[in-house]
Amino acid sequence: MSHAEPPRSDAELLDETERIVAFWTELSLPGLFDVHTHFMPKNVMDKVWSYFDSAGPLTGSVWPISYRFAEEQRLEVIRGFGVRRFTSMIYPHKPSMAAWLNSWSADFAARTPDCLQTATFYPEDGATEYVEQALTNGARIFKSHIQVGNYSPNDPLLDGVWGAISDAQVPVVIHCGSGPAPGTHTGPEPIAALLQRFPTLPLIIAHMGMPEYSDFLDLADRYRNVRLDTTMAFTDFSEAGAPFPEHERPRLLELQDRILFGSDFPNIPYPYLHALQAVSRLDLGDDWVRSVCWGNGAALFG
Repeated sequence: MSHAEPPRSDAELLDETERIVAFWTELSLPGLFDVHTHFMPKNVMDKVWSYFDSAGPLTGSVWPISYRFAEEQRLEVIRGFGVRRFTSMIYPHKPSMAAWLNSWSADFAARTPDCLQTATFYPEDGATEYVEQALTNGARIFKSHIQVGNYSPNDPLLDGVWGAISDAQVPVVIHCGSGPAPGTHTGPEPIAALLQRFPTLPLIIAHMGMPEYSDFLDLADRYRNVRLDTTMAFTDFSEAGAPFPEHERPRLLELQDRILFGSDFPNIPYPYLHALQAVSRLDLGDDWVRSVCWGNGAALFG
Protein backbone atom coordinates (compact mmCIF):
# COMPACT_ATOMS: atom_id res chain seq x y z
CA MET A 1 0.00 0.00 0.00
CA SER A 2 1.41 3.37 -0.99
CA HIS A 3 1.31 6.43 1.23
CA ALA A 4 2.50 8.77 -1.53
CA GLU A 5 0.99 12.24 -1.49
CA PRO A 6 1.00 14.85 -4.23
CA PRO A 7 3.89 17.32 -3.93
CA ARG A 8 3.28 20.80 -2.62
CA SER A 9 1.36 23.20 -4.87
CA ASP A 10 2.90 26.26 -6.51
CA ALA A 11 0.91 28.54 -4.19
CA GLU A 12 2.08 26.66 -1.09
CA LEU A 13 5.68 26.78 -2.27
CA LEU A 14 5.52 30.49 -3.02
CA ASP A 15 4.11 31.28 0.41
CA GLU A 16 6.64 29.04 2.13
CA THR A 17 9.54 30.53 0.14
CA GLU A 18 8.57 34.05 1.17
CA ARG A 19 8.37 33.03 4.83
CA ILE A 20 11.72 31.23 4.75
CA VAL A 21 13.44 34.21 3.13
CA ALA A 22 11.90 36.45 5.80
CA PHE A 23 13.22 34.05 8.48
CA TRP A 24 16.88 34.43 7.55
CA THR A 25 16.59 38.05 6.42
CA GLU A 26 15.29 39.06 9.85
CA LEU A 27 18.36 37.36 11.37
CA SER A 28 20.63 39.40 9.05
CA LEU A 29 22.00 36.19 7.50
CA PRO A 30 23.19 35.89 3.89
CA GLY A 31 21.05 32.78 3.53
CA LEU A 32 21.01 29.25 4.94
CA PHE A 33 23.69 26.53 5.18
CA ASP A 34 22.11 23.06 5.10
CA VAL A 35 24.55 20.18 5.70
CA HIS A 36 22.00 17.38 5.29
CA THR A 37 20.17 17.34 1.96
CA HIS A 38 19.73 14.44 -0.44
CA PHE A 39 20.47 14.49 -4.14
CA MET A 40 21.00 11.05 -5.68
CA PRO A 41 20.94 9.29 -9.03
CA LYS A 42 17.30 9.16 -10.17
CA ASN A 43 16.99 5.37 -9.95
CA VAL A 44 18.32 5.45 -6.37
CA MET A 45 16.08 8.32 -5.29
CA ASP A 46 13.06 6.57 -6.83
CA LYS A 47 13.81 3.49 -4.71
CA VAL A 48 14.24 5.61 -1.57
CA TRP A 49 10.88 7.29 -2.21
CA SER A 50 9.24 3.92 -2.86
CA TYR A 51 10.59 2.69 0.50
CA PHE A 52 9.13 5.68 2.32
CA ASP A 53 5.83 5.28 0.46
CA SER A 54 5.51 1.71 1.67
CA ALA A 55 6.27 2.69 5.30
CA GLY A 56 9.30 0.40 5.30
CA PRO A 57 10.59 -1.17 8.53
CA LEU A 58 13.32 1.46 9.05
CA THR A 59 10.74 4.25 9.00
CA GLY A 60 7.95 2.38 10.73
CA SER A 61 5.26 4.92 9.93
CA VAL A 62 3.55 6.88 7.18
CA TRP A 63 6.16 9.20 5.67
CA PRO A 64 4.95 11.50 2.88
CA ILE A 65 7.68 13.14 0.77
CA SER A 66 7.03 16.90 0.82
CA TYR A 67 9.24 17.81 -2.15
CA ARG A 68 8.75 15.00 -4.64
CA PHE A 69 10.03 16.86 -7.70
CA ALA A 70 12.46 16.20 -10.50
CA GLU A 71 16.06 17.15 -9.70
CA GLU A 72 16.05 20.51 -11.50
CA GLN A 73 12.89 21.63 -9.72
CA ARG A 74 14.26 20.51 -6.35
CA LEU A 75 17.33 22.65 -6.99
CA GLU A 76 15.14 25.56 -7.96
CA VAL A 77 13.07 25.16 -4.78
CA ILE A 78 15.97 24.90 -2.34
CA ARG A 79 17.80 27.82 -3.95
CA GLY A 80 14.59 29.83 -3.81
CA PHE A 81 14.49 29.19 -0.06
CA GLY A 82 17.88 30.91 0.15
CA VAL A 83 19.95 27.79 0.87
CA ARG A 84 23.39 28.91 -0.32
CA ARG A 85 25.27 25.69 0.44
CA PHE A 86 23.93 22.15 0.65
CA THR A 87 25.01 18.53 0.18
CA SER A 88 24.14 15.46 -1.86
CA MET A 89 23.93 12.87 0.91
CA ILE A 90 24.40 9.47 -0.75
CA TYR A 91 24.79 6.10 0.94
CA PRO A 92 25.16 2.47 -0.19
CA HIS A 93 23.15 -0.41 1.26
CA LYS A 94 25.35 -3.14 -0.27
CA PRO A 95 28.88 -3.70 -1.62
CA SER A 96 30.09 -2.40 -5.00
CA MET A 97 27.82 0.64 -4.83
CA ALA A 98 29.78 3.38 -3.03
CA ALA A 99 32.43 4.06 -5.69
CA TRP A 100 29.70 4.48 -8.33
CA LEU A 101 27.74 6.83 -6.06
CA ASN A 102 30.90 8.87 -5.46
CA SER A 103 31.42 9.22 -9.20
CA TRP A 104 27.84 10.41 -9.68
CA SER A 105 28.13 12.85 -6.77
CA ALA A 106 31.40 14.32 -8.04
CA ASP A 107 29.72 14.96 -11.40
CA PHE A 108 26.68 16.47 -9.64
CA ALA A 109 28.90 18.84 -7.64
CA ALA A 110 30.79 19.85 -10.78
CA ARG A 111 27.53 21.01 -12.40
CA THR A 112 26.06 22.28 -9.11
CA PRO A 113 28.69 24.61 -7.60
CA ASP A 114 26.60 25.47 -4.53
CA CYS A 115 26.59 21.78 -3.51
CA LEU A 116 29.45 20.54 -1.34
CA GLN A 117 30.98 17.55 -3.12
CA THR A 118 29.76 14.56 -1.13
CA ALA A 119 31.13 11.02 -0.96
CA THR A 120 30.39 7.79 0.90
CA PHE A 121 31.79 4.34 1.65
CA TYR A 122 30.95 0.79 2.69
CA PRO A 123 33.02 -1.87 4.52
CA GLU A 124 34.46 -3.74 1.53
CA ASP A 125 37.77 -4.47 -0.15
CA GLY A 126 39.00 -1.36 -1.92
CA ALA A 127 37.12 1.08 0.32
CA THR A 128 40.27 2.86 1.48
CA GLU A 129 41.40 3.33 -2.12
CA TYR A 130 38.14 4.83 -3.40
CA VAL A 131 37.84 7.07 -0.34
CA GLU A 132 41.37 8.34 -0.89
CA GLN A 133 40.46 8.90 -4.55
CA ALA A 134 37.33 10.83 -3.52
CA LEU A 135 39.45 13.03 -1.27
CA THR A 136 41.92 13.64 -4.09
CA ASN A 137 39.00 14.50 -6.37
CA GLY A 138 37.76 17.18 -3.97
CA ALA A 139 35.22 15.56 -1.63
CA ARG A 140 34.26 18.06 1.08
CA ILE A 141 31.94 15.88 3.16
CA PHE A 142 31.11 12.17 3.55
CA LYS A 143 27.91 10.36 4.49
CA SER A 144 27.82 7.16 6.52
CA HIS A 145 24.46 5.49 7.15
CA ILE A 146 25.02 2.72 9.68
CA GLN A 147 21.31 1.96 9.93
CA VAL A 148 20.59 1.48 6.21
CA GLY A 149 24.01 -0.01 5.44
CA ASN A 150 23.68 -2.34 8.45
CA TYR A 151 27.41 -2.31 9.18
CA SER A 152 29.59 -1.70 12.19
CA PRO A 153 31.62 1.52 12.08
CA ASN A 154 34.36 -0.55 13.68
CA ASP A 155 34.52 -3.12 10.87
CA PRO A 156 38.26 -3.65 10.19
CA LEU A 157 37.58 -3.01 6.48
CA LEU A 158 36.92 0.63 7.44
CA ASP A 159 40.12 1.22 9.43
CA GLY A 160 41.90 2.71 6.43
CA VAL A 161 38.84 4.77 5.56
CA TRP A 162 38.65 6.39 9.00
CA GLY A 163 42.40 6.95 8.98
CA ALA A 164 42.31 8.74 5.62
CA ILE A 165 39.30 10.85 6.60
CA SER A 166 40.82 11.75 9.96
CA ASP A 167 44.10 12.77 8.30
CA ALA A 168 42.23 14.91 5.74
CA GLN A 169 39.87 16.36 8.38
CA VAL A 170 36.90 16.09 6.00
CA PRO A 171 33.67 15.80 8.04
CA VAL A 172 31.43 12.72 7.97
CA VAL A 173 27.70 13.10 8.52
CA ILE A 174 26.94 9.80 10.24
CA HIS A 175 23.48 8.37 10.91
CA CYS A 176 24.28 6.37 14.04
CA GLY A 177 21.40 7.06 16.44
CA SER A 178 18.70 4.42 16.84
CA GLY A 179 15.92 6.56 15.31
CA PRO A 180 13.52 6.16 13.67
CA ALA A 181 14.09 2.43 14.28
CA PRO A 182 17.11 0.75 15.94
CA GLY A 183 19.59 -1.14 13.78
CA THR A 184 22.08 -3.86 14.60
CA HIS A 185 24.93 -1.34 14.94
CA THR A 186 23.17 1.90 15.91
CA GLY A 187 23.51 3.69 19.24
CA PRO A 188 26.31 5.58 20.99
CA GLU A 189 28.48 2.61 22.01
CA PRO A 190 29.93 1.80 18.55
CA ILE A 191 30.69 5.50 17.97
CA ALA A 192 32.35 5.82 21.38
CA ALA A 193 34.55 2.83 20.46
CA LEU A 194 35.34 4.40 17.07
CA LEU A 195 36.35 7.73 18.63
CA GLN A 196 38.59 5.97 21.14
CA ARG A 197 40.56 4.68 18.16
CA PHE A 198 40.31 7.86 16.04
CA PRO A 199 39.93 10.71 18.56
CA THR A 200 40.33 13.53 16.01
CA LEU A 201 37.75 12.10 13.58
CA PRO A 202 35.48 14.95 12.36
CA LEU A 203 32.02 13.44 12.81
CA ILE A 204 28.68 15.23 12.41
CA ILE A 205 26.11 13.16 14.29
CA ALA A 206 22.98 13.20 12.13
CA HIS A 207 19.59 13.97 13.72
CA MET A 208 21.29 15.07 16.98
CA GLY A 209 21.79 11.35 17.64
CA MET A 210 18.04 10.81 18.03
CA PRO A 211 16.81 9.31 20.32
CA GLU A 212 20.07 8.90 22.30
CA TYR A 213 20.52 12.67 22.45
CA SER A 214 22.28 12.82 25.82
CA ASP A 215 24.84 10.14 24.97
CA PHE A 216 25.86 11.87 21.75
CA LEU A 217 26.05 15.25 23.48
CA ASP A 218 28.43 13.54 25.93
CA LEU A 219 30.62 12.45 23.01
CA ALA A 220 30.64 16.02 21.67
CA ASP A 221 31.76 17.19 25.11
CA ARG A 222 34.57 14.63 25.07
CA TYR A 223 35.80 15.04 21.49
CA ARG A 224 36.32 18.51 20.02
CA ASN A 225 35.79 17.37 16.40
CA VAL A 226 32.37 15.87 17.06
CA ARG A 227 29.46 18.01 15.89
CA LEU A 228 25.72 17.37 15.55
CA ASP A 229 23.16 18.30 12.93
CA THR A 230 19.59 19.32 13.67
CA THR A 231 18.05 17.20 10.91
CA MET A 232 14.44 16.39 11.88
CA ALA A 233 15.22 17.03 15.57
CA PHE A 234 12.94 19.37 17.55
CA THR A 235 10.14 19.13 14.92
CA ASP A 236 6.59 18.13 15.85
CA PHE A 237 7.09 14.94 13.83
CA SER A 238 10.09 13.82 15.91
CA GLU A 239 9.00 15.28 19.23
CA ALA A 240 5.92 13.04 19.13
CA GLY A 241 8.04 9.89 19.27
CA ALA A 242 11.52 10.95 20.42
CA PRO A 243 11.32 14.24 22.31
CA PHE A 244 14.52 16.14 23.00
CA PRO A 245 15.06 16.19 26.80
CA GLU A 246 14.16 19.57 28.24
CA HIS A 247 16.98 19.36 30.80
CA GLU A 248 19.56 19.07 27.99
CA ARG A 249 18.63 22.37 26.38
CA PRO A 250 21.42 24.35 28.16
CA ARG A 251 23.98 22.00 26.58
CA LEU A 252 22.84 23.14 23.16
CA LEU A 253 24.01 26.63 24.14
CA GLU A 254 27.32 25.27 25.45
CA LEU A 255 27.87 23.53 22.09
CA GLN A 256 26.67 26.52 20.05
CA ASP A 257 29.66 26.39 17.67
CA ARG A 258 29.25 22.67 16.93
CA ILE A 259 25.60 22.34 15.94
CA LEU A 260 24.74 22.61 12.25
CA PHE A 261 21.39 22.99 10.56
CA GLY A 262 20.23 20.02 8.51
CA SER A 263 16.86 19.39 6.91
CA ASP A 264 16.77 16.01 5.07
CA PHE A 265 15.29 17.86 2.06
CA PRO A 266 13.49 16.63 -0.02
CA ASN A 267 12.62 13.53 2.04
CA ILE A 268 10.78 15.25 4.88
CA PRO A 269 7.14 14.67 5.89
CA TYR A 270 6.50 18.37 6.67
CA PRO A 271 7.42 21.77 5.19
CA TYR A 272 11.06 22.93 5.21
CA LEU A 273 9.94 26.05 7.06
CA HIS A 274 8.93 23.92 10.04
CA ALA A 275 12.51 22.65 10.45
CA LEU A 276 13.68 26.26 10.81
CA GLN A 277 10.84 27.14 13.18
CA ALA A 278 11.70 24.07 15.29
CA VAL A 279 15.26 25.37 15.74
CA SER A 280 14.08 28.90 16.47
CA ARG A 281 11.43 27.95 19.01
CA LEU A 282 14.04 26.39 21.31
CA ASP A 283 14.40 29.97 22.55
CA LEU A 284 18.19 29.88 22.76
CA GLY A 285 18.59 33.36 21.26
CA ASP A 286 19.18 34.83 17.82
CA ASP A 287 22.97 34.37 18.03
CA TRP A 288 22.49 30.65 18.54
CA VAL A 289 20.11 30.42 15.57
CA ARG A 290 22.56 32.40 13.41
CA SER A 291 25.39 30.05 14.32
CA VAL A 292 23.35 26.95 13.61
CA CYS A 293 21.68 28.09 10.40
CA TRP A 294 24.72 29.71 8.82
CA GLY A 295 27.82 30.53 10.83
CA ASN A 296 28.95 27.07 11.86
CA GLY A 297 28.61 25.58 8.39
CA ALA A 298 30.38 28.55 6.82
CA ALA A 299 33.21 28.29 9.36
CA LEU A 300 33.61 24.53 8.90
CA PHE A 301 33.50 24.48 5.09
CA GLY A 302 34.74 27.95 4.23
